[in-house]
Amino acid sequence: MDLTWTEFEKVEMRVGTILEVNDFPEARKPAYQLTIDFGSDIGIRKTSAQITKRYQKEDLLNRQIVAVVNFPKKQIGKFMSECLVLGAVGEEGDVILLAPDFKIENGLRIG
Repeated sequence: MDLTWTEFEKVEMRVGTILEVNDFPEARKPAYQLTIDFGSDIGIRKTSAQITKRYQKEDLLNRQIVAVVNFPKKQIGKFMSECLVLGAVGEEGDVILLAPDFKIENGLRIG
């Protein structure tokens, strides 16, 4: 199924900086809970991400990532996910985060 340009424009992919990383022992698959700053217009959002195979918590702090910020919130156990961090999924299910090459302003839109 092809995606129209109008449909693609509805997806808000934004750059954010990870402020906090916590273990998420209640998750069905190993995951972290992330708190991400998307700048003054969007603010702080929380999400969970199954990125424990490649990333240690300390490696994620202050790292910029790309996430979709206009999906509906999703309840995951007792945790509310407010965005979706984007990454490439390898053959063994390990996720490699999408990120800008250079430090840029939080909240900038990917397009």
